Amino acid sequence: MQLLYDFIRRHPTGVDTFWAVVLFGFSMLWVIQVPVGVEARTSAAVIVLLLSLVVALRRRMPERMLVLAAVLGVAQLVLDIEVNPADFAMLVIIYTVAAYDGSRWASRLALLGGLAAAPLAQVRWPMQEAGAGGKIFFTIVMSATFALAWVLGDSIRTRRAYFAQLEERATRLEKEREAQAKVAVAAERARIARELHDVVAHNVSVMVVQADGAAYVLDAAPDQAKQALETISTTGRQALAEMRRLLGVLRTGDAKESGEYVPQPDVQQIEDLVEHVRSAGLTVDFKIEGTPRPLPSGVELTAYRIVQEALTNSRKHGGPEVGASVRLVYFDDGLGLLVEDDGRGAAHEMYEDGGADGRGHGLIGMRERVGMVGGTLDAGPRPGGGFRISALLPLKPAH
Repeated sequence: MQLLYDFIRRHPTGVDTFWAVVLFGFSMLWVIQVPVGVEARTSAAVIVLLLSLVVALRRRMPERMLVLAAVLGVAQLVLDIEVNPADFAMLVIIYTVAAYDGSRWASRLALLGGLAAAPLAQVRWPMQEAGAGGKIFFTIVMSATFALAWVLGDSIRTRRAYFAQLEERATRLEKEREAQAKVAVAAERARIARELHDVVAHNVSVMVVQADGAAYVLDAAPDQAKQALETISTTGRQALAEMRRLLGVLRTGDAKESGEYVPQPDVQQIEDLVEHVRSAGLTVDFKIEGTPRPLPSGVELTAYRIVQEALTNSRKHGGPEVGASVRLVYFDDGLGLLVEDDGRGAAHEMYEDGGADGRGHGLIGMRERVGMVGGTLDAGPRPGGGFRISALLPLKPAH
């Protein structure tokens, strides 16, 4: 059955031709058996052939076949060729025009022609054995048959148009989502670039101050000058590493926005962030494991933003009485972050409405930040409910 259905879908014209041949065969049996003269039999055979042609070509040229069927119907009335099996083609073309043709005039003509066919046939060839009531009933039934064929075809056309509209809308929404995601990534990269710019500018300022100090005490206190030079060397390497990451970001939109250029937060300020979140009503358990030590400025900024983003979304999406925990783990070669909550455990979409600063676009922003420092990020529902974000940030700059 499935093979037959697939064949019909792939070869609709071949199927129509097959049924046209079948219809022509049955109709010719009727022509042969009708007791009429040779001329009338020839005219009937021609009309049967043309009506069969209507079925065969109904999908290729529905409007023309409708007009042809209407002309053949009139010819039957004029030539006194009674209703025969080939007239089934009129029912088929009415359905076809209503279902497939886009011209409203053709659809209306098909409906009017179908409604008029039965009354005209009854007037031309009245049923002698039936009374007035029987004739009226038969006419109503036949007219209703043509009307139902048109209604069925029109409903299929409407449904097909509706599904086509849904598919178009789904395609458009998919393109819009892709565009929004690209815009979100570009906006987040632009913000990261500006933040890293501030970090690099800070490091350069430190180098200038240390260089001036070293020049001032070079003769009087060589040890202090040496220490200042070592600080310049360390700060310069760190600034170069941050600059490499900065050059890898496509920076767009340099317009300064209010509140955007401020001293960048670091890991030490995460504890202040946790206290601020606690004061807002969210229960947060905060622990530091390992030995704290100085980190690259980009890593500190990324760690702070991840914790800020995660706690903000826990408060917004975790539901009532949600609790959260923040873990900072200092490894030998990296900084580990683990932020969990015991809320409703929503999926990644909970982060798609914007980050803590109104620009983050959730996980997109997190992944961009972590990627900038060469780290890894894992986020998803937590077993038993809630949400978990785990990140590993390398302490050595990625080259």
